[in-house]
Amino acid sequence: MLIDIFLCRTDNYGYLVHDVDTGKTAAIDAPDAKAIKAALERRGWTLSDIFITHHHTDHVEGIPALKREYGCTVHGPRAEAEKILGLDMLLSGSSTATLGNTNFLVIEAPGHTLGHIVYYEPVGGHLFSADALFSMGVGRMFEGKPGPMWEALAELRELPDETLIYCGHEYTVSNAAFAQSVDPRNPALNIRAAEVKRMREKDIFTIPVSLGMEKRTNPFLRADEPVMARAMGLPEGTDPAVVFGALRKAKDEFK
Repeated sequence: MLIDIFLCRTDNYGYLVHDVDTGKTAAIDAPDAKAIKAALERRGWTLSDIFITHHHTDHVEGIPALKREYGCTVHGPRAEAEKILGLDMLLSGSSTATLGNTNFLVIEAPGHTLGHIVYYEPVGGHLFSADALFSMGVGRMFEGKPGPMWEALAELRELPDETLIYCGHEYTVSNAAFAQSVDPRNPALNIRAAEVKRMREKDIFTIPVSLGMEKRTNPFLRADEPVMARAMGLPEGTDPAVVFGALRKAKDEFK
C-alpha cells in the first residue's frame, strides 16, 4: 500500500491510498476535488473509491465532482447517511472497507460528530483518524459528549504503538502549545513541540505520527492519569471522562 499526503483548502490534509496489487486508489475524505485530482495526476493513479469519516463540509465537499469525474464508490458512516450525499456503501463499527487487496477496519469514534468513524489498516499499521484524533489534540465536541468520545479514544489508544496516525488537519503547532500549557514538565512533549515547530517553519508535514508518541504527548489520551486531573484542578481519581471534558473545554478557551 502506498500513501500520498498533500494539503487541501487551508489546513486540511488530503490522503490518497493506493493498493499496489490491484491499482485501486481511495481518497480518505474529499475536502477538495481539485487538490485530489492534482494528486492523482501527479501519481498517475485513478480514483476508484472514497472513504468518508464524517459529514462536515470540509471533508465531503469534493464528493459530487469526484463521482462525476471517476465514477468512484463512496463509503461512509451509516449513522450520518442522511447528512452525506452520494454514499454508496454504509459502514458502522466493525465493518470492513476494502480497497483491492487492502482491508480497513472501521472503528466508531463519536464526539466531533455523532457518527464519526475512523479507518484502521492493521497489516501496515495505518490509522486515518480525521477529526477524532489529531497529533497532540482531538477534535471539538460539536455533537457528542465527553463519555463516548473518551471511550472511543481509549479504544484507539489500545492499538499498537507503531501505528501511524493520519489526521484531518495540520493543527499540530497549536495543539502542542495547549498541551504544554497543561503538562509543562513532560520531556517527551517538550521535545516533540520543538520538533514540530522546526518542521512547520520548513513547511514539512508533522503527519504521520506514531501512536506511541501520542500516548506520551497527547493530553487527551492521558485523561485517566493523575497529572491530567491535577492540571484541570480536579481531585485524583476523578472519572477520566470528566477530566477529558475539562481538557476539551480548556482547549476550546485556549488562546
